[in-house]
This record gives sequence, C-alpha cells and structure tokens, in this order.
Amino acid sequence: MTTSDNADAALAPMLYAVATPLGNLGDLSPRARALLERVPVIACEDTRRTWQLLSALGIPRPELFSYRQGNEEGVARRIVGLVASGVPVALCSDGGYPGISDPGYRVLRAFATEGLPFTVLPGPCSVELALLLSGLPASSYTFKGFPPRKAGQLRTFFGQERDLPHTLVCLESPFRVKATLAAALEVLGDREAAVCLEMTKLHERVMRGTLSELCERLGARPPKGEVTVVIAGNNPKFDHSADSESEG
Repeated sequence: MTTSDNADAALAPMLYAVATPLGNLGDLSPRARALLERVPVIACEDTRRTWQLLSALGIPRPELFSYRQGNEEGVARRIVGLVASGVPVALCSDGGYPGISDPGYRVLRAFATEGLPFTVLPGPCSVELALLLSGLPASSYTFKGFPPRKAGQLRTFFGQERDLPHTLVCLESPFRVKATLAAALEVLGDREAAVCLEMTKLHERVMRGTLSELCERLGARPPKGEVTVVIAGNNPKFDHSADSESEG
C-alpha cells in the first residue's frame, strides 16, 4: 500500500480535482469519496449541488465556496493561497470533471502556470460516455463544449469540422438542441448522430439516427434533461446525404 492509498495518512497540501457523478451516486469512485470525506475545503461550481452530494453520501460538510464564470480568477487566487499555506483543497463541478466546459479550467490553469501541485481523481465524464453510447467511432474524436447560439457563428462552428474525419461531441441545452442539429444538417450533410439524454440517471435515453431523422424525432417540444450530442466525422460510411436526396 502506498502512502497516497493510506486513509490514515495526512492529505498532501495540494489541489485535488475530483470527478463527481453525472447522476448515479454509485459512480463516485471509492478514492474520490475517501478524499471528500477528509478534505477540509471544497471549491465547487454550485455549493448547493455539492452539499446535496455530500449529504446523500453521509459526508460531514467541510468549508464550501463557489467558483463560477465571472469569479474564477479571484477564486483561483484564493485556492492558491490556501494550498500555499498548507491546506489541501478539492475542486468539484456539478457533475463530471471540473475544467471540462466548466470554469474550473481557470483554477487548474493557475496551478499549472504557478508550478503548484495538483492532481485529478478520475471518474464519470459525459463526453466519453456519450461517445460510447452513440455507437459511432471512438478511436478519434473532437470535443467542442457548447456551440455558439447565433446562427452564423453556429454554421461556422460546424463548418470548421466539415472535412475532418473525427467524431464530434458537444454539449447543448435541451431548448436549443433541435436548432443545433438543424444547423449541423445544413453544414455537414445528413450524417449519423446521437442525442444522449440524462446519462446515468433513471430516465437515461439515447436517440440514434441521421441528423434529419433526429430533427424529426425531436419534434416541437424540447426534450427533458441534460443533453450531449455526438455526430459522425467526414466518412462516406456515416453520411446519408445521398439517400436523403434520392428519397426527395
């Protein structure tokens, strides 16, 4: 057993980026749970969400404070000061990895820039989970976070991927996912894709098909829950544009 595995050993004064469950609490790793039970300070995206997680697991509440878009630079300085003074700090998002389409990136960047110690405790990740659930090629993929909202910028967003062979993964709001798929269809053609909803939760659902089929299946009402979109790369095997044209 190494020192880092010893539950009785004192935590090293460093930053611990902790992957937390997307929905199913059973997905929190034993290592992450042990860390959250012992760390004196947690910087989290939403203190209410993190406190709900800790409460559900029966973990006593440590000091919690929030990092979010707009205050991440100040919070990064605060965490740097805590670690420099010998206090270990955990960094958590609302689900998945802090720093992946999340303001926690600024905190991790500050530690990397300053040459300060930090580590990552692995666990759930919506990107990789959606990629595998899609049934599309997973050997090479591009993750691009949330697409822009404006129509022109959205077309440019997909235009950058038009000729690339990599599977594309992005996050989206349930209220915008149909418009995003329609823009992808316009720019990329009728490629195979998947819409992954509420992953790891009770009502997990995966819709697979071509972009045109998914636009039709989504209908007028937005789906419920968190959404991750996966779209095939530029490969004739996964492009059904010719089929759509022949049917028209």
